[in-house]
Amino acid sequence: MKCFQLVVISFLFFAGCSKKSTSGSTLVVQPPQDKNWTFETTPAWVEEFDYTGLPAASKWSYDVGGSGWGNNELQYYTEASPNNARVENGKLIITARKENVGGKEYTSARLVTKGKGDFLYGRIDVRAKLPAGRGTWPAIWMLPTDWEYGNWPRSGEIDIMEHVGYDPNKVHFSIHTQAYNHSINTQRGGSKTIPTAMSDFHNYRVDWTPYAVRGYFDDELVFTFINDGKGFATWPFDKRFHLLLNLAVGGNWGGAQGVDTTIFPAVFEVDYVRFYKMIDK
Repeated sequence: MKCFQLVVISFLFFAGCSKKSTSGSTLVVQPPQDKNWTFETTPAWVEEFDYTGLPAASKWSYDVGGSGWGNNELQYYTEASPNNARVENGKLIITARKENVGGKEYTSARLVTKGKGDFLYGRIDVRAKLPAGRGTWPAIWMLPTDWEYGNWPRSGEIDIMEHVGYDPNKVHFSIHTQAYNHSINTQRGGSKTIPTAMSDFHNYRVDWTPYAVRGYFDDELVFTFINDGKGFATWPFDKRFHLLLNLAVGGNWGGAQGVDTTIFPAVFEVDYVRFYKMIDK
């Protein structure tokens, strides 16, 4: 096992091991201290969708294709298509449709801020209304921009909001790391039932500091994941991440109870996205 050394102020942390100091005493792994970080009140990166047409190219790119995206999803993600992603009446509208494109029976969109909105610590607020119907799987989530610790799940994932249509109005927040992920059944997360998640807009939020990732739905804390100080296997959240907004169809989770073909077009609406910088201490 390799030891990764990190000097923070006067402490020396080791990833997954302890070591003798020059004085002969044993240095013990210590998690970081919670400094009760706060956040700026004015967003440093903001998308209010106060225009009409395609999502702003200065802020959004697209993941494109029908590979299944590691989850056996059924949709083909299109690029810059108003049929699948458009802005109108102050909202981003992501639409999943039943139509044949690229060998898939459905189309949808997956928008990303990579290279246009990359964040390290801070608060992200997204106000959204979720689609209804069995087989829908909308998500507001984050992936590493640089993948410095390696491929998924080594470099981490933060799921600010996920919802599967066969379990209406139960909304989930979760994290994935090398040590904690669904492929080995160790994922960590929290959930909340929001009775109007599919009919009204609600706030989905992450507060991300060096100490913890905390998830909030309508400002109610639903999940806390604390940095144990043992290195990237449990805490890869010390690198840049970017935001993704998408609406999948089917897949290992979203399609676990099949897909209702009568629900399409299915619509995922986003009112705004706001990122607030953490105030360092």
